[in-house]
Amino acid sequence: MKRTTLLLPIAVVLLFLVSSAVYVVDEREQALVLQFGQVKAVKTSPGLAFKIPFIQEVVKYEDRILAIETQDLEVTPLDDRRLVVDAFARWRIVDIVNFRQAVGAAGQRLAENRLEKILTAATREVLGSVTSNSILSADRVVLMNQIRDTAIKEAKTLGVEVIDVRIKRADLPSQNLKATFERMRAEREREAADEIARGNEAAQRVRAQADRTVVETVSEAQKNADITRGEADAQRNAIFAEAFGRDPEFFAFYRSLAAYENALKGSNSTMVMSPNSEFFDYLKSDTLKTSTSE
Repeated sequence: MKRTTLLLPIAVVLLFLVSSAVYVVDEREQALVLQFGQVKAVKTSPGLAFKIPFIQEVVKYEDRILAIETQDLEVTPLDDRRLVVDAFARWRIVDIVNFRQAVGAAGQRLAENRLEKILTAATREVLGSVTSNSILSADRVVLMNQIRDTAIKEAKTLGVEVIDVRIKRADLPSQNLKATFERMRAEREREAADEIARGNEAAQRVRAQADRTVVETVSEAQKNADITRGEADAQRNAIFAEAFGRDPEFFAFYRSLAAYENALKGSNSTMVMSPNSEFFDYLKSDTLKTSTSE
């Protein structure tokens, strides 16, 4: 009974010592064994491991890919058009010993603070070397890769690897939105006015060309009409001349009849002339009849 009473505390102490000497590393973790602050062992593979109880301690760190977001950052590109940029990065611990030496007992929290500063400096440097149009266009992918490469070099001293950097948002500062909107509207109005002016100029050219074509067409038609009319008059005069040459008396009679018709038009025509006037020769003479019958 006394032996059992003595063995029980010893078993409890031994069990406590064994449990204190054993630790488990998850597949999502990596661990350091520290002795008086100095690194004595590194455990990067999952499973059981042992340490000296009370003398050595185990510090575990994430072995997964971690994410960090930067605060809203105001950058000034080459065209002095300020932008507010919001970015995030993915990173992981690749050298756990170097990581411990760099951040000490503060661990991941201090590492994230230092990484944010690195990302902020890299973002300012890269985006400050291009225009705002490059930041807001498809060229942003190239710029993000440049920021990542710069951050990778700076983060090596922390024992971490920056895997990727992405710009989530790049907007104008709120106080500049109204002025930018007004400037954009003025620019669009200027472009619209230029287009309207060019349209009016083109319309004027078309109108002038159409007016010129009309004048040329009318002039050509008038010329052709005058030529046709002149030819017809010449042909008519030739016919009259030929008729006059064949029978002057009949031609004179025809001309008198035409004069009668033109003079006596209308229902209320009045003429005052001498009855012996030559105008009435063919109304009172039978010379034509005698000449015709002969």
